[in-house]
Amino acid sequence: MRILVTGTAGFIGFHLARRLLRDGHDVTGIDGMTSYYDVTLKQKRHAMLREFERFTCNEFMLEDAQAMENAFTRCNPELVVHLAAQAGVRYSIENPGTYISANLIGTYNVLEQARRCQPAHLMIASTSSVYGASKNVPFSESQRCDHPLSLYAATKKATEELAHSYSHIWKLPVTAFRFFTVYGPWGRPDMALFKFTANTLAGRPIDVYNNGNMERDFTYIDDLVEAICLLSRKPPRGPGESDPGASPVAPYRVINIGNSHPVSLMAFIEAIEKALGQPCIRNYMPMQPGDVPRTWADCSALQALTGFRPATPVQAGVDAFVEWYRQYYRAPQTTIAKQQ
Repeated sequence: MRILVTGTAGFIGFHLARRLLRDGHDVTGIDGMTSYYDVTLKQKRHAMLREFERFTCNEFMLEDAQAMENAFTRCNPELVVHLAAQAGVRYSIENPGTYISANLIGTYNVLEQARRCQPAHLMIASTSSVYGASKNVPFSESQRCDHPLSLYAATKKATEELAHSYSHIWKLPVTAFRFFTVYGPWGRPDMALFKFTANTLAGRPIDVYNNGNMERDFTYIDDLVEAICLLSRKPPRGPGESDPGASPVAPYRVINIGNSHPVSLMAFIEAIEKALGQPCIRNYMPMQPGDVPRTWADCSALQALTGFRPATPVQAGVDAFVEWYRQYYRAPQTTIAKQQ
């Protein structure tokens, strides 16, 4: 199958592209190689993908409409997976314009090319952040998401709505999946697991927000990739399908991908300590603006559609990340921490 994936130098896009290539597909990758975090990590991911003959690498910004058109034309994709975005709840407070540009203009450019090329299925990444501080847990695709707490969440909700309108007007089958705190090897340096591991190995404190009174539905990367691959074979066929996230007027659905078992931040830190074999020095801090106290995915729709439900235990996932981290970063640990 001819597959176009945006964000292939990113954490999730790299893992998905590598899985698709190993499965024998032709993959066209797109990434802007932005400096939001260490570009050398992105370069290494792309270098690994280039080792596959069936991988075509494109490095340009999502906002470049002509480059996007050229890439779609060369690929003529049967499946499009749009993962590239400006991520991060806290960073959106400091650099809001980046989110408008990448997440809205960039997604518009992807949608325009999907409209033109008409792939059998367009898949778009969203986030659990769209649920805001909802107290209705676990979060179900059927509940309203009208009160985002950060600009990041607002832009991702907007991409869902943009995609729905294109799906309705152009009869384009679209799945928007809402990710829940994805972690694992090759993860992002701005995420808690990466920062906590780096700082603890260097003997530096970790910042624990809301004094540790937080819960997250941590989802291991391999489980997420498996769910995406299974969902890729299940494009919405038309309006009014029975799953809770299905649109009544378009071949469109939203769907949660999470572990369905919230873990407290303190338990997560304990898992890191166990994997590292040393304690973390905790620096307790108040809740940051735009953050949410709890996430919890209802994945019954995912299981009904695919027969699959993510289930990797947090300790197993943290162990895998720490093993990768130790192997990848061979420089002195104090140097590593300074790079974060």
